[in-house]
Amino acid sequence: MKAIRIHAFGGPEVLQLEEVALPVPAADEILVKVYASGVNPVDWVVREGGNDALRAYLTLPMTLGWDAAGVVAAVGSAVAGFQIGDAVYGEPNFPGDGSYAEYCAAKASQFALKPQSLRFSEAAGVPLAGLTAWTALFEHGRLQAGQRVLIQGASGGVGGFAVQFAKAKGAYVIGTASAGSLAHLRQLGADEVYDYRSQPVEDLVRDMDLVLEASPLRDNAARAKAVRTLKAGGIFVSVNVDFPFDEAMHAALARQQATGALSNNQPRQEWLRAMADLIDAGQVKVFISNVFPLAQVAEAHRESQTWHVQGKLVLQIRPDDEPA
Repeated sequence: MKAIRIHAFGGPEVLQLEEVALPVPAADEILVKVYASGVNPVDWVVREGGNDALRAYLTLPMTLGWDAAGVVAAVGSAVAGFQIGDAVYGEPNFPGDGSYAEYCAAKASQFALKPQSLRFSEAAGVPLAGLTAWTALFEHGRLQAGQRVLIQGASGGVGGFAVQFAKAKGAYVIGTASAGSLAHLRQLGADEVYDYRSQPVEDLVRDMDLVLEASPLRDNAARAKAVRTLKAGGIFVSVNVDFPFDEAMHAALARQQATGALSNNQPRQEWLRAMADLIDAGQVKVFISNVFPLAQVAEAHRESQTWHVQGKLVLQIRPDDEPA
């Protein structure tokens, strides 16, 4: 089968299209015939050699990609709930054999039936960013209906899903992004929007139950300012798990009688099902920024690294309408 592999860490030029052996699923895994794979910042972070949170888990050579939609081609002996031919979406094993490939093997618990209303190329843009947003909002942020949430970096892949999930659950949502993305945030359903460059949200917003840092900014001073928007007992959650809170940030949380958490993605099947239900009910939309053929993966990485992508980038492995 064809796959994008790296044999050395570096720039987009290390991405190589190769012929590799078809993976064999373990007892608790499914083999997925991949139709499309999402492209996420973690892909090129790994390609460059990882960060402090990832480096110890990376071995070469490896296939990138942790965002897949496709059809079940084989089922491990201990797997229940999936049949050959099922259309699925989810996260391949991290950092095992990824989804930049014609087939990938993955734990069945990390996949669910894909949203029926989405094409494979759309569904592939959901799992990693969607699960990152879901974990941060509801597992660590404990967001509930009627609460107020501030989402920083709300126009990106994670932030865009976070806005929609929070609205779907009945929260009041305030989002920050660049000026050119504010109309998009309103389209997503945000109740209030602010330009993070010209409107200091720490001076404009108060009484938040939750602040979700979904922006790529690594700045503890900026975090400490955002803490000022929380009410006593509020929660600050960041998806930037490679960038710990410093002493000043901990002090800011203590002054506000707030708590902080770094939120890692949790690929749970029940959450994938919940997201699919919201998508099929029309409460969450998937915005695809660009679709690339597998051979143009380097171009997709370059676009992702601009940090100016509104929506999701996707690699098309097979045509959406190719028979299973």
